[in-house]
Amino acid sequence: MKGMNATTGRAIADLDHLYQSVGRIIGTPLASCVKRRTFGSDLFSYVDAASNGATRTRLYAAIATALMLWEPRITLTRVQLVADESEMDGKAFIEIEGFTTVSGDAVRTRAPFNLGNVA
Repeated sequence: MKGMNATTGRAIADLDHLYQSVGRIIGTPLASCVKRRTFGSDLFSYVDAASNGATRTRLYAAIATALMLWEPRITLTRVQLVADESEMDGKAFIEIEGFTTVSGDAVRTRAPFNLGNVA
């Protein structure tokens, strides 16, 4: 699939377009798009939430649900929250792995996720 790079305006295709779409989906809060209230993910509900297994499971489910609903070109095999334990600034990344349904190629991307302020 071809599309446009959201920052440069240049044409992009294939995995670059897929990665951009994944980032757009999980980076958009639910109900924030006026014409598509169901577009996006519930990821932002977990900013400043308790950092425990239950919250991580809900976070993974929110990401997987959003991608299954809005991005048919990817089949997920893994979603994981990765935080740098040496830095206590609340920054983390969400790693997403799977394969593309178009060509069967393996895909792996990561998106930043701010866990909130750590006191």
